[in-house]
Amino acid sequence: MTTLLISDLHLHPGAPEIASGFLDYLEHTAREARALYILGDLFEAWIGDDYHLDGDFEAPILEALSRLSDAGTQVYFMHGNRDFLIGEDFAKACGATLLSDPHLLELNGERILLMHGDSLCTRDEEYMEFRAMTRDPQWQGQILALPVQERLELARNLRTQSGEANSNKAQDIMDVTPAEVVKVMQEHQVRTLIHGHTHRPDVHELDIKDEPARRFVLGDWKKDQGWDIRIEDGGKPTLRRFGY
Repeated sequence: MTTLLISDLHLHPGAPEIASGFLDYLEHTAREARALYILGDLFEAWIGDDYHLDGDFEAPILEALSRLSDAGTQVYFMHGNRDFLIGEDFAKACGATLLSDPHLLELNGERILLMHGDSLCTRDEEYMEFRAMTRDPQWQGQILALPVQERLELARNLRTQSGEANSNKAQDIMDVTPAEVVKVMQEHQVRTLIHGHTHRPDVHELDIKDEPARRFVLGDWKKDQGWDIRIEDGGKPTLRRFGY
């Protein structure tokens, strides 16, 4: 049996090819897996379960996830920086289990740390302040209490502000901070870290206290290709790019 990990699909109605590719992935590739871990940013935006669960675009995706769960594949979801307002109603609708960030996975006798990845980008001080605000349960409660139209407008404004801010930042600032990676891996006593967020798929070799370690970075999905990490029983993680 296989364990699959994906992230950063950024699903939205304006990219139907990615949604179609994901539905095909759920119907075929993921059906053969023991577990599917979605490490954040499944959706480009999520303003609340009360709005999205019955949406024409979202409903088929939730139904496909539910069918996958009913067929025996365990589905896990971790919040990203785009869909941090996903809640328990979403989890119930698609048969998923919500994970904290970070999450420690023990598989094949190895401890593997799973993260979305945005908390590792500590050099982007402006974003880290924004992240702390949006993860605050009190702030989230205030936002979810707003009328839908106000939430939609807020989401549009936040995306615009994020795009403008990122266009003026150096690329290395928006990548992970190497020292933070080592710190987090040491704190959790792991030699393998898997995350997304940066859209820079790669496998990085590093040393932690003179011991070899690896950081796997998942890629973001495009209109004609996706990325996942596969872990076979008794095997090591493998980063894979595939077409659809």
